[in-house]
Amino acid sequence: MWDPTAYLRYGDERSRPFHDLVARIPATRPRAVVDLGCGPGQLTATLAGRWPTSRVLGLDSAPEMIDRAAALGAPVDFALADLRDWRPTGDEDVVVSNAALQWVPGHQELLRRWAAELPAGAWLAMQVPGNFDAPSHRALREVADRPTWRGAVAPLLRADPVDDPADYAALLTSAGCAVDAWETTYVHLLPARPAAEHPVLTWMEGTALRPVRAALDAAGWSAFRTELGVRLTAAYPVRQGQVYFPFRRVFAVAHTGDQDLVAGTGDQDLVAHTGDHAQENP
Repeated sequence: MWDPTAYLRYGDERSRPFHDLVARIPATRPRAVVDLGCGPGQLTATLAGRWPTSRVLGLDSAPEMIDRAAALGAPVDFALADLRDWRPTGDEDVVVSNAALQWVPGHQELLRRWAAELPAGAWLAMQVPGNFDAPSHRALREVADRPTWRGAVAPLLRADPVDDPADYAALLTSAGCAVDAWETTYVHLLPARPAAEHPVLTWMEGTALRPVRAALDAAGWSAFRTELGVRLTAAYPVRQGQVYFPFRRVFAVAHTGDQDLVAGTGDQDLVAHTGDHAQENP
């Protein structure tokens, strides 16, 4: 079960990659815009502001998230759906998936299928966290591998569920797209309040720790959090009243059916490349 309140606890920090991703989509008047894995919907609502004449649809597999999104009152259609089952209907000119595909094993084949089924000239944009080798996730796997939790928790955690930008660029280029792929490491400055839990622990409660919480009873969850919190405190010390939390993100924006651009005969800004766009998308 997802907890929208926990997920939104660091809403400003979580929203930055979404805005950087959408800023790289130059569509002007798309017929339909779809957000696959829309979560609580507040970012999907900004798509309706960006493209006010478009039909905007937000899909998510978590009822809690769709309930929260529907309560926004935004000019967006929100619906419960598994993104693995979604298929284009023919008028989707922009498809966005932000911080969702890392939960889907084999999502690379989904990207390939969407690129093939979207209309020519559509935009397919995705972002996934690329921090699975960060100290936070190494600590999570280490605690999960303790004998107490190994059986219930360790199988739920995948060490490397996403690819590098070059891999996504190659995949989408082979599907006939022009591709812009890059990575950015954000350094989030998380306030550390006296007597409060470590901020990286509360960050992880909104996402990475969700399957762990679902697998444990109350006592087991409390013990797991305590041990993880000790490791996170050592890995991310408090300095000047805050924790410096580097977070890598992987991005790709694909323009479908654009063989001229893929061959390098068109707008060079859209030809596949990788790099750090932090300065281009402040």
